[in-house]
Amino acid sequence: MKRHSDTTRTHETPNTPKIPNNPNTPNEREESPALDERITRALVGAAVGDALGGPVEGYSPEQIAERHGGRVHGVVGPWNGDNWRTARPIAPYHKGDGHVTDDTLMTHALVRVYATVRDHLDAYAVAEHLVPDLMTTPRWIPELQAEALPLQRIFLAEKWLVARLHYGHVDPREAGVGNIVNCGAAMYMAPVGLVNAANPRGAYAEALDVAGAHQSSYGREAAGVFAAAVAAACAPGATPDSVVAACLSLAKDGTRAAIETVCEVASRYTDFESALTPLRKAVTPYDTVGPDYRSPSLGARRPSRLHAIEELPIALGMLVVARGDYRHAVLGSVNYGRDCDSIATMSGALAGALGSEVPSDWAKQVAEASRLDLHAPAAVLAEVAREVFERDVRRRRAHEEAFAPLAAGR
Repeated sequence: MKRHSDTTRTHETPNTPKIPNNPNTPNEREESPALDERITRALVGAAVGDALGGPVEGYSPEQIAERHGGRVHGVVGPWNGDNWRTARPIAPYHKGDGHVTDDTLMTHALVRVYATVRDHLDAYAVAEHLVPDLMTTPRWIPELQAEALPLQRIFLAEKWLVARLHYGHVDPREAGVGNIVNCGAAMYMAPVGLVNAANPRGAYAEALDVAGAHQSSYGREAAGVFAAAVAAACAPGATPDSVVAACLSLAKDGTRAAIETVCEVASRYTDFESALTPLRKAVTPYDTVGPDYRSPSLGARRPSRLHAIEELPIALGMLVVARGDYRHAVLGSVNYGRDCDSIATMSGALAGALGSEVPSDWAKQVAEASRLDLHAPAAVLAEVAREVFERDVRRRRAHEEAFAPLAAGR
């Protein structure tokens, strides 16, 4: 469905797509949620989106519709049914039935790092805390249906952290150079945005530092912009419009261009079904993977200033199409296919941070199936966010006291 072309431009950033205000955005339908509730909805929302997208990851919207007799509208089983252990190409992971994937495992691992450090993080915190967590502490891995080290589940782009930092002893700030450029770092950066709630610029800078241990080029940039988007979504009165504006004020190169193009197209639609093909077409010039997600092009995942990961622009686009509504944004992300578990992780975190409620039946089903307490990480991170803010205030005041006499010439 097309939007009216005479909609007033609300973004203050130059060349920002025209996204109309919606009187039914989550924060205007109800009292604006406080910090704890936004953090809870963001982290629970990310995990639920991840679990919904997992079983259809890697497929096209057409394949998904054919496999499921229509669009996916909630938790579904594995693509290959009971043959999930041996069927290719997703074996041996039990994707489906409400199981979270490595997106959530990594997100919760980063929350644990915040719980230990209780301050802003950097690349050294990844080396000192995140890598040992992945290597030494067995946890229940839903997709393996067993207790195992997270290292045994995470993808090669995340195993890179262990190879470079633990075994290679690379400077953590440079360890991401040489890794395949993908959404691996961006997919778990929601906690950075939540700790920097309502401070997109601070979230962007911190996430770039953290992600330097994992990614380079537009993969690292996406991590910074996604964290900024989550931080912007936490601001009182935030809307999809203001979140996109914050992203465009910070994003660089192909990432900025991809977000602008995709969100401009997204603003013309109000339902994800009609937006699926146009959004894919809009992001295609910036995507290096190519039309066949399972057979990447020769130029896939290589550093570039012209390209972007696909997942972040599409997640923002679905947020715009859904006008911030959690269910609509996540279902659009899931039915988009391709890397839809990561797309739904991002759109779910953003919609949750905006204040949109996560369907309780989905959250309950995912928590039980994955054997995870989805609320506990949020409670911890809310405590940390308050502590970090108080430290930031003290640091800022100390700087003001030191700077004032300098500025006065005394």
